[in-house]
Amino acid sequence: MKIHTIGGYNEVGKNMTARELGEDVILFDAGLFLPAIVGVAEQEKIPTEKGMRAIGALPDDLHLDRHNLRAKVRAVLVSHAHLDHVGGIPYLAPRYHAPVLGTPYTMSVLKVLMQDSNQHIPNKIISVPVNGSFKIRGKREYRVEFINMTHSTIQSAIIAVHTPEGVVLYANDYKLDNTPVFGDKPNYKRLKELAKQGVKALIVDCLYAPDDRKTPSEKIAKSLLEDVFFTTDNRKKGIVVTTFSSHIARLKTITEFGKRLNRKVVFLGRSLNKYMLAAEHIGQAPFKRDIRLLTYKKQMDKVLKQINKNKEEYLIVCTGHQGEPGSVLDRISRNQLPIQLSPEDHVIFSSKTIPTPINELNRQQLEQRLKKHQVRIFDNVHVSGHGGREDLRDLIKLTQPEHVIPSHGDLKKLTAGAALAQEMGYTLNKTVHLVHNGKVLSV
Repeated sequence: MKIHTIGGYNEVGKNMTARELGEDVILFDAGLFLPAIVGVAEQEKIPTEKGMRAIGALPDDLHLDRHNLRAKVRAVLVSHAHLDHVGGIPYLAPRYHAPVLGTPYTMSVLKVLMQDSNQHIPNKIISVPVNGSFKIRGKREYRVEFINMTHSTIQSAIIAVHTPEGVVLYANDYKLDNTPVFGDKPNYKRLKELAKQGVKALIVDCLYAPDDRKTPSEKIAKSLLEDVFFTTDNRKKGIVVTTFSSHIARLKTITEFGKRLNRKVVFLGRSLNKYMLAAEHIGQAPFKRDIRLLTYKKQMDKVLKQINKNKEEYLIVCTGHQGEPGSVLDRISRNQLPIQLSPEDHVIFSSKTIPTPINELNRQQLEQRLKKHQVRIFDNVHVSGHGGREDLRDLIKLTQPEHVIPSHGDLKKLTAGAALAQEMGYTLNKTVHLVHNGKVLSV
């Protein structure tokens, strides 16, 4: 069996891995490199595959062509609904005569993204229930499972591919949250069963492997938000909250607190609309009836004029937590929308700045503009969706893989993951493998 590390082993994002066995190849994820497309997503003209490759937004799956493997691809398995895992599917999937599989929410997001961009793929799109399985047919037959895993979007999965050589586990991305606020905790029972069957290789998210911590539960983020909402004086102030549009659990919490404050909750922005629509399509947006969702300019301008007169009656949830140009919060900060921020209005970032130079610059400039309005800024009211070093230790213990393959990060992050595995008894280049994009690993 060979593992091809196509993308996400030199950088955060652009995730793609291939498992080759005999005449059959199965792909995991096809993600975008988000720093390459900041500002591109909102343009009217959607870039082509060629254009996206040219700006470095796609994993280099031409690697498969160079190894004469393209025709052997039997399926593309998507772990969850974040763009650095699913966003490349509309551009790359048509290259393969193979179905695209994921959990219902992940596939719903894929369909909404393509519909919004007027894109189509010839591949069959198959939704597999959380903790469900599906049989892939190639020269051999392989059973794949989508095992429930907690993360910062719903219906994320650790993917298990059963092969005659043992189980391959693909764990991008994960956190071990035993008290999630929406959805179930990780399916430890199934992971333990697979460990007994024999896990040949664990391909695992090492984004926070350098951090000596366990990532806190989403219930901690709920408590942090509760603290800001209910222990600060916001009675006659405007409240604006920004968070990840795909973080359905967080949006649910914010909506609940808005209701408790007796405020009308208004969601603003195209990205929020897309992820909420995808959740609604599969019955995973129970709080949708408690919000008003606005996307069209005329509609938004009309409602914002009303909100501006009585800001204390509303809670605004909007896009722009990374300071993205053209996002709703960016435009509010520039006085480009019919709502004015007043001194001591609350602006809550229920997010962390993704550490890339362009994001950090955008966020810094956004905060400078916000401070000119003399608002109160509450930053990092958030917990991560990625496991820390101690979560990684627990996941390796739980699954007992024969081989560990650190992924989802640059050299520093992957090295930290490899060092932990060595600490646990694995041997570098024999049972733990420090690899980069474009590598072929025989296990």
